[in-house]
Amino acid sequence: MKQFKVIIMAVMKVIEVLANSNKSWEEATRKAVKHAAKSVNNIKSVFVQSQSAVVNDNAITEFRVNVKITFEVN
Repeated sequence: MKQFKVIIMAVMKVIEVLANSNKSWEEATRKAVKHAAKSVNNIKSVFVQSQSAVVNDNAITEFRVNVKITFEVN
């Protein structure tokens, strides 16, 4: 009896999202995912590509992230 190898493949897409927060990079990342989820289903992962911050009067006033969000396409 022959055995067949089953190959399961998924089609994934990646979008790039910029987000900001006045609290933290983590919150900015959560905001990016929450915003993307309004129009994208099946989000599987988020990759923080870069982080930056705005400084005013020697204090950080805004945290910024550039993230790549991966989702499965049916």
